[in-house]
Amino acid sequence: MISEAQFQEELDIIIKNAIREDVGDGDHSSLACIPEDAQGSAKLLVKDNGIIAGVEFAKMVFKYVDPEMKVDTFINDGQEVVYGDVAFHVHGRSQSILKAERLVLNAMQRMSAIATKTKFYVDLLEGTDTKILDTRKTTPGIRALEKWAVKIGGGENHRFALYDMIMLKDNHIDFAGGITKAIEKTKNYLKENNKDLKIIVEARDLEEVKEILQSGGVYRILLDNFDYEMTREAVRLIGTKSLTESSGGINEETIRKYAECGVNYISSGALTHSVYNMDLSLKVI
Repeated sequence: MISEAQFQEELDIIIKNAIREDVGDGDHSSLACIPEDAQGSAKLLVKDNGIIAGVEFAKMVFKYVDPEMKVDTFINDGQEVVYGDVAFHVHGRSQSILKAERLVLNAMQRMSAIATKTKFYVDLLEGTDTKILDTRKTTPGIRALEKWAVKIGGGENHRFALYDMIMLKDNHIDFAGGITKAIEKTKNYLKENNKDLKIIVEARDLEEVKEILQSGGVYRILLDNFDYEMTREAVRLIGTKSLTESSGGINEETIRKYAECGVNYISSGALTHSVYNMDLSLKVI
């Protein structure tokens, strides 16, 4: 996984690019009618129920836009919220508050939706040893925010991108000439380039599981579109030789049944690609 410093760099890039995109050469609506030295305050009003996420990111945005802005926090990331709750107050130049408003709301609405959905899935797995993972099926340009939201909701990050973990999926395997060749070439590549990256390999059936086990050195085996019976057999075959992950068409109705098959992880792209934004507003007080 990427380091904290790398993750913070991703967040800094998101903020800088989002403000560039939204503000351009100036917030002319505010510049036209609000004095530069005017001071004001606003509250983050929750108009929905769920898990709040993005409070800490909002603080980063406010600091980037105007380091003199102050935030009083009442509800922290990961806490349950209901309609009418106020997450924080922000104080400072009125122009600065308005300049940061849209980025704060856009980010927090999506992050809160992802955190809420993740928490729902986490609760479905309660009592099992299975953990929920996200995927790379994220919105281009804001992956760091979406993966952060998954963590806030109680889930775990799969990998951040193509560079922090090896994942040999069906197309890699077919292009490489089969599972054994793909794994062998990968091990050689890592050794030749002095890289210490964990290897995940996708299996499409039990025979491929057996072939992966023969090669050895695989951190996790992804059981793609296995039914319950195949999943249980795969878990038995793999034992403690590798970690196991179920993926492919798993939803809220089937997720617990897959967990009860004994897999270590279940990955779901729906955590990030199929959510409805939480309704939030920034209102003057």
